[in-house]
Amino acid sequence: MSERSSNARPEPDALLTEIADYVADYTVESSEAYETARLCLMDTLGCGLLALRYPECAKLLGPVVPGTVVPGGSRVPGTQFVLDPVTAAFNIGCMIRWLDYNDTWLAAEWGHPSDNLGGILAAADYICRIDSAEARPSLTVRDVLTAMIKAHEIQGVLALENSFNRVGLDHVILVKVASTAVVTHMLGGTKKEIVNAVSQAWIDGHPLRTYRHLPNTGPRKSWAAGDATSRAVRLALMTLKGEIGYPAALSAQTWGFSDVLFNGKPVKLAKRFETYVMEHILFKLSFPAEFHAQTAVECALTLHPEVKDKLDEIDRIVLTTHESAIRIIDKTGPLHNPADRDHCLQYMVAASLVFGSLTADHYEDEAAGDPRIDALREKMEVVEDTRYTRDYMDPAKRSIANAVQCFFKDGTAGRRAEVEYPLGHRFRRREGIPQLERKFAANLSTRFPSRQAKEIEHICRDREKLERMPVNRFVDMFVI
Repeated sequence: MSERSSNARPEPDALLTEIADYVADYTVESSEAYETARLCLMDTLGCGLLALRYPECAKLLGPVVPGTVVPGGSRVPGTQFVLDPVTAAFNIGCMIRWLDYNDTWLAAEWGHPSDNLGGILAAADYICRIDSAEARPSLTVRDVLTAMIKAHEIQGVLALENSFNRVGLDHVILVKVASTAVVTHMLGGTKKEIVNAVSQAWIDGHPLRTYRHLPNTGPRKSWAAGDATSRAVRLALMTLKGEIGYPAALSAQTWGFSDVLFNGKPVKLAKRFETYVMEHILFKLSFPAEFHAQTAVECALTLHPEVKDKLDEIDRIVLTTHESAIRIIDKTGPLHNPADRDHCLQYMVAASLVFGSLTADHYEDEAAGDPRIDALREKMEVVEDTRYTRDYMDPAKRSIANAVQCFFKDGTAGRRAEVEYPLGHRFRRREGIPQLERKFAANLSTRFPSRQAKEIEHICRDREKLERMPVNRFVDMFVI
């Protein structure tokens, strides 16, 4: 006789409970985390504003039904849109990620934890406008920073030892999980409701990484995080209406996440949730390039003055890198769109050698039509340095090392440029902050009149005043 299965409802998976406990109970006391979160808020919103210059991004924004305005809805920075919080979260998340210019986290899995700001800011603004209409005190920007710190931590810690990309899943699964947890809490959810909502996030449909890799690389990678963070807001709202959770969402035999999508392996928690990730986050400060290539671009830019007048004399170019870069952005053959180009190590290095700079415009068709870029790509060899790979995975280092060297037809060789830590790394934080502030000011100027841009810049530089500001008043500063 076969053993009968029990239909007894189990206790929630331990990971669901640990996430809920952290979000509901942990008090953030790290001044460094709050200061880094302030910088992250500035940088993330600036990246979104810059993206509004690009029609392929702008066409995806606004209400689902044109002309719809939601009374008391969430505002989308840099626009006049007033939307429901789910749609607003998509809009904000799409803007943030479009140019591949916001923060980065690299481990067994990688991703961009500031993607969570789409859901966090949309939900916080929505909550504030309801509270304001009823004359209740509400959320401040400090509450947004706290939610950012916790969302960064959930996404980043889960990425430390769980490689979703190796089973073909995209890293935005972690945006959905992290956003769901913090947004449910912001909306007033209990610890049990956070567990229920996060269980929904784990069993939700998850995107394949195919839109990031040859032969399918395309612009979905630029709106996938917006989709994930908006879905999180939707799941949070449904849970707060009484939708039940699924306690064995991860562990259920045959039907749970681990058995269906993770090769039967449990999702591991490498360390306790605290403030580690925000404190160690990587900023893209000088150029919009996939982060595994940031130091390669930095190398190429230092070599530009030496090679710009003799590009035709180059016989070969050796790019020395780490295993993850080879797996993700080593790409030969035709490149079909900007998304394809900004995920090609060889293209980013070639464009930097040719132009002596790298901006989002260099991924567009006009710049890509310069025949010198593909000529240089044809001459490139990509090799792994195992030390780079080890240091990339070392929690004490988390380097993202690359080196570039040109060899010429006359048998001579140029100097070998090597950079192990990009400007946005914690090890170079003091050097990087002035560049982050310049980047933010420049991005503001692409969207707002000078006076409005200066007012935003001034409030964002004053951490004490910024943290006290109600979220809806802060967001109103960004209405065009």
